[in-house]
Amino acid sequence: MAQQSVPINPPKNLTVKPFFRLNSPTKVPRSRTQFFPKKYSGKKFHSMTITASSSPSAVPGEPPKAPLSADVLTNSGRKSELMSYIGGSLTNCLSETHLDSTVPGLQLKARGKVRDIYDGGNYLVLVTTDRQSAFDRVLASIPYKGQVLNETSLWWFSKTHHIIPNAVVSSPDRNVTIAKKCSVFPVEFVVRGYVTGSTDTSLWTVYQKGVRNYCGNALPDGMVKNQKLHANILTPTTKAEEHDVPITPEEIVESGLMTQADYDEASKAALSLFEFGQSTALENGLVLVDTKYEFGKGPDGTVLLIDEVHTPDSSRYWIAHSYEERFQNGLEPENIDKEFLRLWFKDHCNPYEDEVLPDAPEELVSELAWRYILLYETITKSKFEIPLTKEPIHDRISRNVSHALSTLPENMPTT
Repeated sequence: MAQQSVPINPPKNLTVKPFFRLNSPTKVPRSRTQFFPKKYSGKKFHSMTITASSSPSAVPGEPPKAPLSADVLTNSGRKSELMSYIGGSLTNCLSETHLDSTVPGLQLKARGKVRDIYDGGNYLVLVTTDRQSAFDRVLASIPYKGQVLNETSLWWFSKTHHIIPNAVVSSPDRNVTIAKKCSVFPVEFVVRGYVTGSTDTSLWTVYQKGVRNYCGNALPDGMVKNQKLHANILTPTTKAEEHDVPITPEEIVESGLMTQADYDEASKAALSLFEFGQSTALENGLVLVDTKYEFGKGPDGTVLLIDEVHTPDSSRYWIAHSYEERFQNGLEPENIDKEFLRLWFKDHCNPYEDEVLPDAPEELVSELAWRYILLYETITKSKFEIPLTKEPIHDRISRNVSHALSTLPENMPTT
């Protein structure tokens, strides 16, 4: 395939612009001035929002590159290049796995919404499928989604060693990560930088209901939807069977879910990871809005980062370039939205109650596959590699995992 990158150049010069003074209340909606205590009245503040400005091309003779925007990203030459590959892969997705019957020694440990986890003796084998879930059920299989999620996490894992060690051992296949076994903390560390969201546990939903202390975080009056917080906050949840339940740090320790020392270490790492993720995303024209992390404890007592990191499924991303203007005008931020497939099902059936759901249109499935690839390339500034072989994905994974496990020192047969 010809080497062609996404025809946008993420902004290089990042600026934070002041957009009001508190001694000029006529220029600021009352709801925004209420965000600050009175003692700061009359002082100049910088914007609570972030913008990214494009820089001239570094190549002499080339025109300045356009700033990153949702329209540029979703209607690019790169999209035209990839759509034929995506269309040809609609029937070769990884919807189900049964490595316990194709790889000697593997046992199925858990089957999640997207990932299937196998016990491989001294290691865990995490297989990221192409399943797209919503309404507590699988809606469709999206070509290359599993590869995007797995490779996005691996990219972030490799960039965050300086913050906290992780459980990754190797990645023998595009959809697979082999990880160290560890004792997983039954807490999800959700970090938020903005007041937004629409689910029952989202910060904006609870804020609208009048909640001003959420998961141990004091929230000021007068905030508006999509506003940036003074500082990033941690809103942990328990990993419940039905749905995640918000919990305070004190409750986590008092209930025995984690020790104080383990919680302190994991929470510090979560906030540092998020700050690093925001900085990296902004360099590439994106705002990392919120995300979740999971941690575990290795046999030697080391706290490890596990599961996934800053993927399109675990994180919310906005377009940085247009955020400030849209926020001030009361508009929703631009994003590489994946919600359209969910809305299609709501319009064509009752996804909560209907026993059988209609098949999603191929054009929508292909569009969603492109957007996953687009987010990977924008986040990592790397070209997504399309597997050129027509070999069934499950056969490829079985072969690669079998070989990888046989060569790991602890799993090699004794003679």
